[in-house]
Amino acid sequence: MKVEVFTGKNKEALLESTLKEMGVQESQALYNIKEEKGGLFKSTNYELKIAKIEDIAQYLKSYLEELTKNMGLEVSFETKIRENQINIKMYSDNNAILIGKGGKTLSALQTILRQLVYKELNQYPYVILDVENYKEKQAGHLERLAKRLAKEVQKTKIAVKMENMNSYERRIVHNALTNFKNISTLSEGEEPNRHVVITYKED
Repeated sequence: MKVEVFTGKNKEALLESTLKEMGVQESQALYNIKEEKGGLFKSTNYELKIAKIEDIAQYLKSYLEELTKNMGLEVSFETKIRENQINIKMYSDNNAILIGKGGKTLSALQTILRQLVYKELNQYPYVILDVENYKEKQAGHLERLAKRLAKEVQKTKIAVKMENMNSYERRIVHNALTNFKNISTLSEGEEPNRHVVITYKED
């Protein structure tokens, strides 16, 4: 992954000039700006580490290719980028191994990808890793469950605590119930035990 480093005296000007030099918009790159305090009588400097989203996507795909090859699997990849979101879909001769029980292997792989980029940039990329349409099916199931529980809360006015979920799954629930009448959602708990609570709210 190609990470470039730039320095400057003004944070906003540094970001603007860097994006212009690299020929990308802000949504097409992942970056981290670190303030470097100057000593006595010295001005503050800023260090900008930046990588193009398309370069990050290619780096993660290459890593997965090597990893799955070492696992003895034949895997093909489909990579799509939508603004700053990287979507990588895997098609394998043994999807069950890549998914794991309850999607745990898939979730672990996604966490590894995020950590690889964080190590270089001190920023987590927005990565969604899927095996064929496993996550799409899971998302549909989660949306239906959330709406069913929300209808119960509408009737009983008693809050319902859902099971622990990762941030991706919690976002699906929040989005599914955004426009639900008299329903509010909030996330509670500490990772990895964070969960969504569906509550009733008066008009």
